[in-house]
Amino acid sequence: QVQLVESGGGLVQPGGSLRLSCAVSEYVSRIYTLGWYRQAPGKERELVASVDSHGNKNYGDFVKGRFNISKDTSKRTVDLQMNSLEIEDTAVYYCNASLPSAEYWGQGTQVTVSS
Repeated sequence: QVQLVESGGGLVQPGGSLRLSCAVSEYVSRIYTLGWYRQAPGKERELVASVDSHGNKNYGDFVKGRFNISKDTSKRTVDLQMNSLEIEDTAVYYCNASLPSAEYWGQGTQVTVSS
């Protein structure tokens, strides 16, 4: 069982930045892929960013170079640095861990971009 705890969400103005962090209960090197997803009201959950065990990163098309995902093996965390935030980025952001046999989710953290 992998436990994921997100932190760092909040209210930010358009153009601002936030850094989300996800604490992972297992050694991140054992996890195939770590990622961040988001879900806005009335919309499906979508991939924001992911990083696999080799360090390869993948981003949703809407990111357009604004976000960066990073993992810290020693701290057992995976962070999402979000810059140039837009109102459309408002959503609940979820941390995800994928292993060959299972998938795990955090409880989510709210990000609200508003003036």
